[in-house]
Amino acid sequence: MTSSLLRTVLMGALGSLMLAFGSLGVGWLANVSALRRTPLIIWMRFETVGVVVSVVALALGAMLLVRQWLRLGQKLTPWGPSSARWVLVAIGAWAAPMLVSIPLFSRDVYSYIGQGRVMLNGLNPYESGVSAIDNFFQLGADQLWAQSPPPYGPVFLWLEELVVVLTGADPDASALLFRAMCVLAVIACMWVIPRLARLHGVNPRRALWLSVANPLFLTNFVVAAHNDAIMLALALLGTYAAAVQRNWKGGLIGTTLVTLSVAIKPITLVFLPFVGLLWAGKNASWPRRFVVWVLTLAYSLALLGLMGAVNGFGFGWVSAVSTPGTVYIWYAPIGLLGLFAQLVASSWGLNGSAWMHAVHSAGTALAALTTVVLMFVGRDSRIFRRLAWSLAAFVLLSPIIQAWYVVWLIPLFAVTGIRDDWQVDVLFFITVFFTVYAVADQLDIFPYLDLNLIAARVIAALVAFTYGVYLWVLDPATRRIARNQALHRGREAVL
Repeated sequence: MTSSLLRTVLMGALGSLMLAFGSLGVGWLANVSALRRTPLIIWMRFETVGVVVSVVALALGAMLLVRQWLRLGQKLTPWGPSSARWVLVAIGAWAAPMLVSIPLFSRDVYSYIGQGRVMLNGLNPYESGVSAIDNFFQLGADQLWAQSPPPYGPVFLWLEELVVVLTGADPDASALLFRAMCVLAVIACMWVIPRLARLHGVNPRRALWLSVANPLFLTNFVVAAHNDAIMLALALLGTYAAAVQRNWKGGLIGTTLVTLSVAIKPITLVFLPFVGLLWAGKNASWPRRFVVWVLTLAYSLALLGLMGAVNGFGFGWVSAVSTPGTVYIWYAPIGLLGLFAQLVASSWGLNGSAWMHAVHSAGTALAALTTVVLMFVGRDSRIFRRLAWSLAAFVLLSPIIQAWYVVWLIPLFAVTGIRDDWQVDVLFFITVFFTVYAVADQLDIFPYLDLNLIAARVIAALVAFTYGVYLWVLDPATRRIARNQALHRGREAVL
């Protein structure tokens, strides 16, 4: 068994290495990056053969990593104490090549640099986009952020400014420093997730495999260096503090950490009412719950107000995250429904954009209503599960669902229990879907090659999709029927 597990870890590391190698050719690299003068990178980026090699290596590497993640879970069942070491070894081995890869699947990390420069120049980033500073496009930021306010809170604005000060806005050094912050957040998640699982009677080693070892988690939080890693780590630490000490001390610590998370990205405001329930204590009366909810909100707003007073921007992030728009993605139910409403309204000579916005707003309102219902309905022992469904409502009812939005949810469901049946199948499918979509969607292709961006995306999609179908249908070790048969044998052995 040891040799089999080692082979799985090493094959996953190979997939991660292939992913890092592919990033040299199609990862997001600033125009002024010194790496562009490296002979290997020149060949991989500016020669058609090199780009094809990069695309295929990226797609195969990402899907190989998905396969080995699933195989690791199969081989470690029934998740005895010795499995913890293997999960940690796998996370380390698979994440190591990602530490030095060029950013993949998103170039938001370069927008962080631009926003840090805006801060450093004494401008209000909620009023001035990254284009307010010269040379913004050469530093890798997407033109989407040229005039757009950042949907981030004051703590992350300070972190952006700090990185720019330390690196002189060098894009490569800045990306590595942002990645280092995210790695620290991943380590924090590795610490807190098993502890949250134990609180719920869930196997902590399996929860860690489902969440942190998941390729979606590692690619979005390490390779892409999304600030969501910091946001999620603070939110999980805060809810854990409130759950361990269900009193005033735990409530204050928990609310403080969750508020810091909100000051990274405001979506974790959803955590506050459930932290309030933990703060109120077990079987608290309704009057006590209402009092604690008020105190939780007031304390959090006071901290955010203090931060806004220090940076001089107040609550400018509220308008930044609530600005209406027509951004949607085809696989998001609300996004698809909004598009349909727009087409219908336009065909009738009406304002299609207004109809789309109305659908998007209805989705947000329904998510908020779901949160309110879950605040009042459910057992005290299921507070974390109610929180998971509340956050899931905001993700699923959003007009755009990014892969890192899904990663927010995985730890919360993992620590409260994902069964070895259709539930783990759903997670497997989601992991494969977003991996295939990511490798085909986010590619940095030189526009003057014989191979254009669309063709490169088609190649990546075909390679990754074919591998995904193979995993689901044909692979003797991973196909759905084989997994269910193995599960059935495992249950018989236990009985």
